[in-house]
Order: sequence, then structure tokens, then C-alpha cells
Amino acid sequence: MPNYSWPPMSTRKAIGQRLSRHDGLEKSTGKAKYNSDLNKPGMLQSALLTSPYAHARVRSIDTSAAEKAPGVTAVRVIATPGTELQWQSQEIAIVAASTEQAARDAVRLIKVDYEVLPHVVKEEDISKVGNRAKPAGEQLTGDPDKAFKEADVVNEGHYGIPVLTHCCLEPHGQVVQWNGDQVNYWPSTQNVSGIGGDLAKNIELPATAIKVHQDHIGGGFGSKFGSDRWGVEGARLSKASGGRPVKTFLDRATELNIAGNRPSAYARIKMGAKKDGTIIAWESTSWATGGMGGGALPPIPYVITNIPNRRLNHSAVATNGGPLRAWRAPNHPQASFLTCAAVEDLAAKLGMDPIEVFVKNIEYAPEARRESYVHQFKKAAELAEWSKRWHRRGDSGSGPVKRGLGVGICSWGGAGHASTCNARINPDGSVDIELGSQDLGTGTRTIIAQVAAETLGLPVNAIKVKLGDNSLPPSNGSGGSTTVGGVSSSTRIATVNALDQLFEKVAASLSTTADKLEAVGGKIQVKGDPAKSLTWAAACRKLGTQSIAAQGQNNPRNPLGLNTQGVAGVQIADVSVDVETGVVKMNRMVAVQDCGLVVNPKLAEGQVTGACIMSICGALMEERVMDGQTGRVLNPDMEFYKLAGAADIGEIIVHMDIREELDKRGVIGLGEPPTVGGVAAIANAVANAIGVRVPIIPLTPDRVLRALEERRSA
Repeated sequence: MPNYSWPPMSTRKAIGQRLSRHDGLEKSTGKAKYNSDLNKPGMLQSALLTSPYAHARVRSIDTSAAEKAPGVTAVRVIATPGTELQWQSQEIAIVAASTEQAARDAVRLIKVDYEVLPHVVKEEDISKVGNRAKPAGEQLTGDPDKAFKEADVVNEGHYGIPVLTHCCLEPHGQVVQWNGDQVNYWPSTQNVSGIGGDLAKNIELPATAIKVHQDHIGGGFGSKFGSDRWGVEGARLSKASGGRPVKTFLDRATELNIAGNRPSAYARIKMGAKKDGTIIAWESTSWATGGMGGGALPPIPYVITNIPNRRLNHSAVATNGGPLRAWRAPNHPQASFLTCAAVEDLAAKLGMDPIEVFVKNIEYAPEARRESYVHQFKKAAELAEWSKRWHRRGDSGSGPVKRGLGVGICSWGGAGHASTCNARINPDGSVDIELGSQDLGTGTRTIIAQVAAETLGLPVNAIKVKLGDNSLPPSNGSGGSTTVGGVSSSTRIATVNALDQLFEKVAASLSTTADKLEAVGGKIQVKGDPAKSLTWAAACRKLGTQSIAAQGQNNPRNPLGLNTQGVAGVQIADVSVDVETGVVKMNRMVAVQDCGLVVNPKLAEGQVTGACIMSICGALMEERVMDGQTGRVLNPDMEFYKLAGAADIGEIIVHMDIREELDKRGVIGLGEPPTVGGVAAIANAVANAIGVRVPIIPLTPDRVLRALEERRSA
């Protein structure tokens, strides 16, 4: 069996290099084209009619006037009479027309009679949701009642993190053309190899009839896997319009209403500890929503999971809001915030440093990651100048601007998904690497090229990578931080297999056997004897007219040591808070993160930086605001659905935990874990600065001032 293992750190030439992304110039100049940019010949535009109510039933629908409107080629009813609509902006009908304006004009001609039904859209106060809260049953470990009696210190707190939306800059949608027995499909997707099969199932065609292509995607964050209702109806509109391509991309309001959200999480948490900071008891009553399906119990207590005495009760609250979808580390940011806030509050009551409390209780974390957390706490504290800048709560000095530090922790899996790669070495010396994967903007193309270049002993720019088409060998969708492990492993295996074939072809020319050859520095040479060599070009010429083709597969059940799962991370936030205005300013965010073998540290740092920015958004400004009376989303736009700008971010310091003992674990995904701890770190930093907990995220000025006022009133 060939040796597929990664080369030792000390011998690597391409892996580990800080290379810029291959598509960086394309994207920065606007040359890169997204499927939302497409303008196919004869293309029609579509528009959706959506529900104005959070909860209603369709009594009747009349599309006759829309069907006769100028430019309209097809109208499809999605919600037939009798359909119960469960959230605002749920799809009712869709129109295809010659222009977007004609489609929108026609939508306004559709007449719908609704029976408006009672709704619930706010879950922060669980006492007001009635029968919408469904308890999941109590989880009990040990004897928490006894442990609380034995605790030297007991702290109780209430914490909440609201629903967020994915807010992809390229909205959900596609261009689709159903022509005869074939459908050409240009979606915005995280699932190039799989989305065609999903569409085929919904329109009753074989999966082989769906041809999918995507070069770039403008954000997905876990929400773009399926073909969705708009994809299915777009295909049917195309068929009904004589096979003309139909473009459907959601407008911003619809995008924010129905294209996915991250569930909320609220909890009342009670913790008990000994005087030395050893936590002995946990009790939580939590609830969450992500729409009509409610919201699952976050994995609390987070990381320090095995507190010996625990009682957990959770309720899923069904609300009339758009449905949840996976959002970059599903349920982990919520769990980290709830746990880290409670631990920080306990530490404050103990009069202890919260890092000291975390380290004291690290034995409750999974054994394999304990050493990593201790190392990362130490490194993050060093980079954040913790010993110099951290202080006890309320000890922020005089003046209205208070400075504080807070800590949050991260965890994730990230093992590689199933992936197949074709590697081809051509007689002219060129190398083609093909996978039916997708690059979400993370640098997947660059990573694949680096792995291939490392294996073949070539410069990275000598590798041509082709992705984004379902005619290529299949790779699973990009979710769960599984892509880098999957594609790097399949690429490694495919290129080793191809190289072995090349060795067989040229061994006789070098008077040796294939097993004694190596590819180094653009040459094929006898191991340990560079004088006996052929240039790469000369070796490839010996192929004659036939290319070498080889395939490699990553099998998640047996990844051959090339990838694995399980990472740790620590983040520390440094903030300033003006107690007169309630404004929170980011000074600095420090993120220490491991992910096994780091193929490209520059791209890895970029992933962590982006994750920190998302955490800053979630901690300080981002939330979906619902109106209890009307059931409507009040901020479905980029004016009031706030995201951070460059001036809001402060300094971000990223330290990738690249140590040989971690490198030996193989490649582990990075997309999700660094999004986890930032909200907790920022919330704890604000509590450290102003001396009181702001219980509900985001930490907007009104909430900060309210917490300060309640402390004064108390």
C-alpha cells in the first residue's frame, strides 16, 4: 500500500506556507462572477408573493389577473387554499416574467383571502408563550441538591442570546433552465455535488438530469444546502415558459425572514463551588426557538461538561418565525455564552480570576483536549496582557469610560467528509486536480493546490484546480467544518497514486525501481542521489500521448490518519464601555485556536479573523427584532439589521496553535470553532468593565444603561 501519510513538518515545501488565495485577485477586482450575476440569453426574472401574516390560512387565491399581465410567462401557486402559513414571508405564489419589474407588478395582481390566526413570535419571557413551550424532560446526574448545600458559594443568573439570521451578502437563489429532459442549474450553494439530487427528487427527474455549476458563493454559513422551494418552483417556471432560464434570488427582506436563522437560547443557571473555585454543582432551566420547530438544548455546561452534579431542564418554544438552519457551529456560540457568563459570574462572587476558575475545572473537559485548553489559556492571557489589564469587577478606575477583559472558550469536531478527487498528470507536465466540491471563500482551491504541489514536488502555481461542477468526482457539502479535511485527504491520496504511476513509467530511465524514487524541487530523482534525476517536464514527456489519471477518496470511517476531529480554542476580549452613553467599544480580540495540521497559516488566520468579526456583530449589535402585536420582523433590511463595520472591530490578534504534537493529528476543520467563544468573551469583558452583568445579548447601549440603572436601584 502506498504511503499516504503527511510528510514531516521539517521537510514540507508547500504545506505550511503562508500563500494568498488563488481567487484573491479575481474577487478584489470584481472579475469573479457569482451565480447571482448571471444574465443568460432569454432569461426571465421571477418574483415571490409571500405571506404578510405570521400565522394565517389561505382561504382562496386568484391568479387570473397576474397570468394576463404584460410580460408574464408563467404563474405557479405554492400555497393552495387550505394551506396554513406559519410565518411571515412564507411563500404563496411565484411569477416569471420578462423583467423583474413586470414580475413584481404581476405579483401585486394576485388576490389572496386569508384567515388570520393567533401567533407567538417572542420567546424571551417563557411565561408568556402558553402551550408553545414543549419541555424535553429533565436530565439528572449525581445529586445537585446535596451539592448545592455543600457548596461554599452559590451563584444564580439569567442569560439570553437572541435569534440571528445568516444575512448572506449573496442571497439565496439560483438561475435554472429546464429544457427537455435536462435541467441546467446555477445555484448559490454549499453543496455542489448534492444539491442536484435534491432538486431532482422534488421535480421527479433522475439526478443525472441535473447539471450544477457554481464558481463562487457569496456566503452561506450553514444555510445553503437544499434546493429550497424557490429552486423547485424556479425550475417549474422554466419548464412552463418553454425552457427559458429563470432567475430567482430572494430580496433582502425575504432573505432575512425565511432563509434561515440561528436559534435563540435563554437560561436561568445556578452554580455551586468550593472556596478554591472547584465547581461541584450545575442547575439550568433553558429554552430556545428557531421557529415552529423550537430550539434544541445547547450543549451546556459547555466544555466543562462533566460537572459531577447536574440538573438540566429545557423547553423548545414554537414561534411563528422563519425556520432555523445550521449557523456556523450550531448551538455552540449559545452554549459557550451561557456557560462562560455563568462561570464568570461565579468567579466574580468567589473573588477569583475567571481563567483560574476555568483551569481549576478543566478536569471536567474531554481528557484529550485538557492540555490544549491549559496551554491556550496561558497563551491568550499573554497576548491580551491579562496580568496587566484584568481587574476585579467594579475596579475600573475613575471616569466614565471603563475598560474590561473577558474570556470565552471554543470546541468543535471538524473531521473530513467523504470526498473523491481525480488527479491527472499530462505529457506536457501540467497537472489537473478535479473535485465536485465548492470554495466558500475560505481558500479551498488554494489548499488543494498546496497539497498537490507538496506531493508532486512542484510549485503551487503549477497545479490547476477545478471545482464547482457536479460532473466532477463527488465531495460532500461544506458543513460542520468538514471540507478541508475531506478534500485535502482525497487530494493527497489521488496525487500519491498518480505519482506512483509516474515513478513506474520513468524508473527504468534512471536505472532503478519505482519505490526508490521521489519528487522534489521540480524533479524526479533517486532518493538520496539528486544527480540521478529527470526534470519534471522530462519525466512527463516519457508518457508519450497518454496522461496519467488516478483517483483518491477520503473515507470518513478510515481517513488513514490524514484527518481527524476535535479542537480547542480560547478567546479574550478587551473592551471599553462609556457608562454615560452605554456604548461598548472593541479594543482588541485575541483568539488562540488549534486545528491539527495547518495547511496554510495565512488562510487559517483569515478564517479566525472572520469568525471574530461575526462574534463582534453578534455580541454588540446583531439580532432579529420581532413585533409581538403584528408578528412581523421589524428589521429585515441592512439599515436596521446591524452588522459591524471596520470602525467597530478593533484589533484582532490570531495565534494558531501550531505544535508538532497537534500537527501529527492530521487536518481538522476550522470554519466553525473560532465563531464560538467571542460572544462570551465580549459579554464577560463588559461585565468586568462596568461591574454588573448585562444579561441579554446584544450589548446595545440601552441594555448596558438598563443594567447599570438596575444595579443602582438595587
